[in-house]
Amino acid sequence: MRKVTVVGAGQVGSTTAMRLAERGMANVALIDTCGDLAQGKALDIAQSLPLTDSTSTVTGGGDYGLAAGSDVVVITAGFPREPGMSRSDLLGRNAAVVREVVRAIEVEAPGCVLIVVTNPLDEMTHLAWRITGWDRHRVMGMAGLLDGSRLAHFAAGELRVPPGRVKPMVLGGHGDAMLPLARFTTVDGAPLSERLPAVKLRELEDRTREGGAEVVSLLKKGSAYYAPSACVARMVTAILEDEDYEVAASVRLQGEYGIDGVFLGVPVILGRGGWSKVVELPLIPPEIECLRESSRLIKERTDELDRWLEDHSS
Repeated sequence: MRKVTVVGAGQVGSTTAMRLAERGMANVALIDTCGDLAQGKALDIAQSLPLTDSTSTVTGGGDYGLAAGSDVVVITAGFPREPGMSRSDLLGRNAAVVREVVRAIEVEAPGCVLIVVTNPLDEMTHLAWRITGWDRHRVMGMAGLLDGSRLAHFAAGELRVPPGRVKPMVLGGHGDAMLPLARFTTVDGAPLSERLPAVKLRELEDRTREGGAEVVSLLKKGSAYYAPSACVARMVTAILEDEDYEVAASVRLQGEYGIDGVFLGVPVILGRGGWSKVVELPLIPPEIECLRESSRLIKERTDELDRWLEDHSS
């Protein structure tokens, strides 16, 4: 059976492991620096599987050898956001965590696809790619699907329709620079921009940008994990099942949308081995400028991250 490893046994990681194990399409390994935590959560998940049709096995611990032979590795390890903390505030703290994880995964699962969830998302995905030097199609960040899911939820509530009838599209960075696109978000096939007035659309876009922070402020401690884990599991499924599934993800652009050398959220096609191509939407000039501004902000932080990597190369 195929194998998926999740690094980080916090709320996002353990819930992702549970969702994947219940789907029964791969054996699952859960790794954490606190080996007992990962082992305990893996055992708990495994003991729930007799109530499902899943044939997956679930193992856990602190040994990266558990990741050996993985088809996909999901990185959720890192410090979570706290109330009042931006994703950028996490840059230095989580860079050291991601570097350690990626170096271990390079050894144990050199042929895997990497999906990064650790914040700040675009920057940590860039760091993972820099360390591995892998083909860009094998390294991606989970963000656009989550941002889109939040937009779909908010739009469905406003229109009083089931959320599954909303097909969202959110591009750009995972944070304040994200670009929700009402023109390309559809409700029963019709553009959202034709269903709601401009003022209401701006409200939904703003709430989508603040979607993660809203959850953090309500939880008081920790951050969102149900929606992020559902999005990760969906992406892993598309890769393992070779679905050619279109999804917004953070990938390294090389000329697409006129942007080069930056990890940015854009629609891609997911299948076996990672993502195969970027889908270039016919954006209008203001949308293109917003996307490029988002890329400039991310580039500033990844330049900072590159300097950090050089200073901590030993």
